Amino acid sequence: MLTAFRLFPETGSTIAKHVDHLFIFLLIVSGAITLLVFVLIMTFALRYRRRRGDKTIPPATRTYTSLELTWTIVTFCLAMVMFAWGAKLYARMFDPPDSAMVVYVVAKQWMWKIQHPEGHREINELHVPVGQPVKLVMSSQDVIHDFFVPAFRIKHDVLPGRYTSLWFTATKPGSYHFFCSQYCGAGHADMVGQVIAMEPSRYEAWLAGTAPEQTPADAGAKLFVKFGCAGCHGVNAPTLAGLYRSQVTLQDGSQVTADERYIRDSILDSTSQVVQGYAPVMPSYRSQVSEVQMMQLLEYIKSLKDPAAEEGRIKKP
Repeated sequence: MLTAFRLFPETGSTIAKHVDHLFIFLLIVSGAITLLVFVLIMTFALRYRRRRGDKTIPPATRTYTSLELTWTIVTFCLAMVMFAWGAKLYARMFDPPDSAMVVYVVAKQWMWKIQHPEGHREINELHVPVGQPVKLVMSSQDVIHDFFVPAFRIKHDVLPGRYTSLWFTATKPGSYHFFCSQYCGAGHADMVGQVIAMEPSRYEAWLAGTAPEQTPADAGAKLFVKFGCAGCHGVNAPTLAGLYRSQVTLQDGSQVTADERYIRDSILDSTSQVVQGYAPVMPSYRSQVSEVQMMQLLEYIKSLKDPAAEEGRIKKP
């Protein structure tokens, strides 16, 4: 059975059409410049070629300053349009809305392990509701991978030892392939999966019809007790209540935002960013915590709210 030829992959996210518009603009500009240069080369080659028996010395070439300024300014303006358009789109692709649902992704030779905030786990499949922004917090358990969904026009490296993130909003129900687009070993070609976009009601039915494990925050709470973290934090170490997304002052006086990367680095290499007013007494857990456990701890720390801030928010009219 013959299938229709597609010039572009299908579009399944809000960002996809914007990426396509930029790509088409780049194609048009590149094609027009290529055609212009080709026509000029052929014209000058034919019109000003040396003919047999012609011994006339050609006159000195004149300099047309206005012409040179024109093509310089025009090409510069085109380059700036492409740069500004691309930079704005790139910034948008990596700036998820606050309402985005966070899904954790751990890449491993050669599979994708995915966990939802409700505790549901998947292998090489990602179920999401249509119309809901989804933020992927990704890390690799071994080597460099790359999460790529052609229909969503999103792609980003998944690196060992750090977090990277992507976000998307699916626009229509369907099944969309995703791939590892960074060669990662003998099973690289098999490291594939599907994003299954569902209507919100069907997504809720899917959640209700699958048995969830404990939520990442609950699992992280148990790890927090297991590693003895509760014995220091809030006493000899900074409290973690309300830490996530707050501004933290370090010993050298600089300030950092307590995002996923900061919390991860603080757990794995506790002496790298010591909070002002505290001694560097926290041990490193680099060899004790797996990537899945790290994400569980992160989700638990994110769930700890500052009681004072919560009280103020509730009282606010």
